[in-house]
Amino acid sequence: MSITQQHLLDLYRAQQLGEPTPPAPGTHDRRVVREWRDERRFRAVLAGRPAGGRQRIRYALGRWLHPRRRFTG
Repeated sequence: MSITQQHLLDLYRAQQLGEPTPPAPGTHDRRVVREWRDERRFRAVLAGRPAGGRQRIRYALGRWLHPRRRFTG
């Protein structure tokens, strides 16, 4: 059963039972990702590590986009 079929079945059941309809799949994805990121930052601070993740991403992208030449001499 696909996620769409499951959602339609849940809508039908909610309507039959007079309950509020469940949210559509993917409705709260941004909020969940934001809360997950905030939780990771919080745990990093508690562990004594830097909370920022952007520096690591920029460093990794910089290494990937601008590789240093290896000395072959």
